[in-house]
Amino acid sequence: MTAAELRAVPDRRVVKTCCIVTTRQQPETAKGTTFISLEDETGDVQVIVHRAIWERQLQVMLNAKLLGVKGVWQRDGDVMNLTAGFLVDLTPMLGRLRTGSRDFR
Repeated sequence: MTAAELRAVPDRRVVKTCCIVTTRQQPETAKGTTFISLEDETGDVQVIVHRAIWERQLQVMLNAKLLGVKGVWQRDGDVMNLTAGFLVDLTPMLGRLRTGSRDFR
C-alpha cells in the first residue's frame, strides 16, 4: 500500500508497504526500539521496529534503502504508525537510483 492508501486503513489491520528509507533512529530511551521513516511519492510512513524483529533482521534494517514492511497498522486519531512484523530489503529494485538516509542514535 502507498502512504496515502495507509491513511485510510483502520486500526489493527495487517498491511504491507514498500518505501524509501529516509531516517533510522534508536534513541537510548526507547529500550531497544528502532524508528524508521519511510517515504514514497504519496507521503511518509513511520515504522516501529521492536528489538525481537531487528535482532532477527538487523542487516536488512540497517542496509535497506528500499524497505518492504509487513506489520500491524496502528492509528489513534491522526497518529499513525506501522509496527513491523517482517522486513525485506528491496534495494535492488532501485536500479541505479541513488538514495540516502539520515541515521541517528
